[in-house]
Amino acid sequence: MNRHLLLACFLLVALCGAPGCPVPAAAAPGLEECAKIDDDAARLRCFDEMAGRKPKAPAVTAAPSPPAESRREEPSFLSKRWQLDEESRQKRFAIMSHRQNYILPYTYNFHQEKATYEAANPDVEIQDAEIKFQISLKMKLWEDMFGMPLDLWAAYTQLSLWQFYNKDYSSPFRETNYEPEILFNYRTNTDLFGLMRSRFIQVGLNHQSNGRAEPLSRSWNRVAANFGFERGVFNAQLKTWIRIPESDDEDDNPDITSYMGYGELWMGTVWKDFHLALMLRNNLRFDDNRGAMQFELSFPLIEHLNGYIQYFTGYGETLVDYNHYTNRIGIGVMIKDW
Repeated sequence: MNRHLLLACFLLVALCGAPGCPVPAAAAPGLEECAKIDDDAARLRCFDEMAGRKPKAPAVTAAPSPPAESRREEPSFLSKRWQLDEESRQKRFAIMSHRQNYILPYTYNFHQEKATYEAANPDVEIQDAEIKFQISLKMKLWEDMFGMPLDLWAAYTQLSLWQFYNKDYSSPFRETNYEPEILFNYRTNTDLFGLMRSRFIQVGLNHQSNGRAEPLSRSWNRVAANFGFERGVFNAQLKTWIRIPESDDEDDNPDITSYMGYGELWMGTVWKDFHLALMLRNNLRFDDNRGAMQFELSFPLIEHLNGYIQYFTGYGETLVDYNHYTNRIGIGVMIKDW
């Protein structure tokens, strides 16, 4: 029997030493070895390997969306124009646009008044085609005056009509208006019966003149009030004024309020990528009614410029033409607000 047992052991050893005999895998680490690992993640992997578990891939979770109060809307048109909210505030003395800054390389006046200018310049014949451009800037001088939501601004606007195509007469500037202003702007954010929101109340001193000698000299001074309203993408500004009286000897245009009236209404909105604006002005006289309308359309062109179309009809486009009817259309570019 011992002989048979020895033979069996000999055969077993021979088979295990033969090529292809399965070799047991290395033993997994023991509990004590896993327990000695300091790193928590590595120690957990060690225990999982002992148990034969495969590690799961970490779940990918989307980043939490910011709370509603932290998602701020882009400032509105009036807010950017007058820095009405914290998001639109800039440093004091920063120069920014006041009214539109534009150039219309070609405008055509279907009702050009020539007699006044040609009487003062008999050697010049005025053409109906002109270049029209406007530069309008402002800066904030004082913010939160006396601890109130009241800001002090200084503004300057210059509007010019240039007879650029009138080469026979050296392309003269037919008219330039200069308009400095001091403005006190009181910031409001008041709901008006659910219809609109009042955004500001503004009072200022306004001087406008054309810097010409007689008989083309025109000028006037006003105390003006402006009220700003918004609803969604729609905005409106109602501006009214009182003329500061001048003596008869110094008054170049005593009847200017008969043509310019005592106020105007500006309205604007956005439709897709198009910005539309409309100005209405009237002297509110039934017996001798006069007024004006200006329509503006702007649209994206390149990074800092918009295409710009302007149509004006009525009285008071410029000071020299305040008492003459104008009917002008022009096309050009407008600098985007900064």
